[in-house]
Amino acid sequence: MAETLKVGVIGAGHFGRFHALKVRHVARETLVGLFDPDSKRAALVAKEAGCPVMQDVDTLLAACDAVVVAAPAEFHFELAVQALRAGKHVLVEKPIAATLEQADFLVTLAQESGLVCQVGHLLRYSAEHDAITQRITRPLYIEATRIAPYKPRGTDVSVILDLMIHDLDLVLAIVDSPIAQVDALGAAVSSAHEDIANARVRFENGCVATITASRISLKTERRMRLFSEEGYLSADFVKRELTMIGRDRGLPLPGTGGFRREHITWKEHDSLLAEHEAFVAACLDGAPVVVDANAGRRALAAALAVADGIAESRCRMELSGLIRAE
Repeated sequence: MAETLKVGVIGAGHFGRFHALKVRHVARETLVGLFDPDSKRAALVAKEAGCPVMQDVDTLLAACDAVVVAAPAEFHFELAVQALRAGKHVLVEKPIAATLEQADFLVTLAQESGLVCQVGHLLRYSAEHDAITQRITRPLYIEATRIAPYKPRGTDVSVILDLMIHDLDLVLAIVDSPIAQVDALGAAVSSAHEDIANARVRFENGCVATITASRISLKTERRMRLFSEEGYLSADFVKRELTMIGRDRGLPLPGTGGFRREHITWKEHDSLLAEHEAFVAACLDGAPVVVDANAGRRALAAALAVADGIAESRCRMELSGLIRAE
């Protein structure tokens, strides 16, 4: 078994740069090269990361054991397929693909090849994910909010695939049940795709999740609230703090009949480093893939269900005259 994983990066954009720089800090990863069709951008990031620029994807694949696919979302599928067929492990940024058929193809290809296909849902490696799942295991209701000021980056896809998919994946990781129904609203304000969206997701076990995402807000806010028979939990991902009201943890609350209040904070956690370390462990040690192609497929299915819900709502609004038909 190889002692180090030779890694290549496809894409020198926002996330590609982060991945290239992060590889330098992972003990068992070696960055062998980077490719981006924008040669000037590729040269800039490669110089910063201390690696060569490869002339094309095939040359990069020939030099590495594994590849990070950090290209625009529309190219995730074809690049992941190319890498897997070349016998390389793959860490592909979210979303895993554009369609469920493409995602299913990647699931099968990874299984048949015996290679790692890990999807970059970064929240699964975060301190907040661990803090929540250690305290709430049977949620009845979840409310998630992820809003941020406008930035041109990421507008090649809707806010559902850009931001909301993070919370969709986290909710899916917490709720052990298939989705039964999705009701959603959204609007394109500053781009060609939805910039604001709200979804109400009902699961077959009865749990309900309400998720809001916006990339045209005046401030950044990332929160999650969960109700459960285990208690009430409120997490602020920006402030890195969590409050839990229940019976098992924290200090007693006088006059409440036995309830306790727990308040914790956490330091900044390098989720990207944890993601890469998990990728190395899966590739070199055979460790379970934390977020495999199946998990990426499930998150994509939820995101597409939200998009379908928005389309259905828009049709009703046009028919009623609430909004003008395009």
